[in-house]
Amino acid sequence: MFLSMGLVGLTVALVYTEGARLFRGYKALRPAELTGLINRENALVVDLSPTSDFEKGHIAGSRSVSPGQFDPENKLLASAKSLPVVMVCRNGQASADAAKRLKKAGFEQVYWLDGGVQAWQQADLPLVKGRA
Repeated sequence: MFLSMGLVGLTVALVYTEGARLFRGYKALRPAELTGLINRENALVVDLSPTSDFEKGHIAGSRSVSPGQFDPENKLLASAKSLPVVMVCRNGQASADAAKRLKKAGFEQVYWLDGGVQAWQQADLPLVKGRA
């Protein structure tokens, strides 16, 4: 009996978690999905890494916005409300929070790179150095 109650509880938790993920309005991308979005839909990639980390290596074409200056209403972002916007950081945590803020600000197509630049590197995808 306790086992079946545990299974019911686990099932409810999984359904809730997956439902929340689907309806929050922004989506995690794997590195391969991001390359497709960049190539097919000209996605705007915004990197929230500190400037020194960005200059050491970033995704080609990404734009640097320091975490302290991130604002959904800044000029770069405000002009892209209807475009796919992908938030990137070093490990994926700051970018998920930023994606949530963009969705609340009315952006239509919001994504974040799950695992960040670290996941990009682990997928053996190239980084470019220097300023964007």
